[in-house]
Amino acid sequence: MRITISPSGGTPAEQVYDQLRGLITTGGLAADDRLPSVRRLAADLGVAPGTIAKAYRRLEEDQLVVSRAGAGTRVSPQASAVSPNVGRAARSLIVAAKHDGLTYEDTQRTLRAMWMSDR
Repeated sequence: MRITISPSGGTPAEQVYDQLRGLITTGGLAADDRLPSVRRLAADLGVAPGTIAKAYRRLEEDQLVVSRAGAGTRVSPQASAVSPNVGRAARSLIVAAKHDGLTYEDTQRTLRAMWMSDR
């Protein structure tokens, strides 16, 4: 599992949340996979443990992970990954958007506009 923090990608907690959510929803992390402890991930990323705890709480609110004392934080059995077709299409969109110099926000706006026009 590879998580990175970028100076321009939002708050560190948002970045950790977004990246873990992406790993879970695309199948990079499967049901019952254990996430690193809050302290371990915080140390690895050079951020405060509270930052990681905040991201984990959001994931738990979204029912993507389950935290239990002594058992750590694991991907929820109810968390479902997107289909391989959607995953491939998303990766293609990312590659094309980066190639064309679009920001994440530009790409998101484009996707949203296309989604709404295809109803």
